Amino acid sequence: MTHADIRNPDPVQSSEPAAAAATVSAPAPARKRPKPGERRVQILQALATMLEQPGAERITTAALAAKLDVSEAALYRHFASKAQMFEGLIEFIEQSVFTLVNQISEREAQGHAQAARIVGMLIQFAEKNPGMTRVMVGDALVFENDRLQHRMNQFFDKIEASLRQCLRAAGEADSATPTVEAQVRASMLTSFIVGRLQRFARSGFKRPPSEHLDASLARMI
Repeated sequence: MTHADIRNPDPVQSSEPAAAAATVSAPAPARKRPKPGERRVQILQALATMLEQPGAERITTAALAAKLDVSEAALYRHFASKAQMFEGLIEFIEQSVFTLVNQISEREAQGHAQAARIVGMLIQFAEKNPGMTRVMVGDALVFENDRLQHRMNQFFDKIEASLRQCLRAAGEADSATPTVEAQVRASMLTSFIVGRLQRFARSGFKRPPSEHLDASLARMI
């Protein structure tokens, strides 16, 4: 951001030649500092945006710093490592998705309907957040710390457990083996979610994961 010099339109005449030619300039205002936590959010938003570029290679801290027009040292004042930046994105995914899972479980009475809503919600979340999708399926984590991929694996394990709970409650009334059936269906639905997200990411975000979603769910649930 540039600031124009503030000049005195009518300088006071002086007997000193140098004073007569002088202009009054105010110092440029200091660059506005982000509020506490704001820069951290900006870094995560920039990382997610860079991940949305189809075919994007491994993102370096140098490229991320350049996008934000800051130094790499400025990044490390907010995150100890790039792995922590990805952990910040994963935390956002977890909080967003599991908050919605809990809301669906509270508002939807029937188990099959709960499961369908959870699958649909995850698919829609991924479609609206392409950069996050690459994190969820692990494409963005290939060259990063192994604990990041482990954490995303745990994320899908929790999704499968939530689906299993919904489907077990639905199967208790009409199945002799509700637990086994719920395990099979939950595993199938989780694999369906992961497959749709992988196709979305690897098609350069051209194949929407919501394609034929209702018809697919009707056949699986």
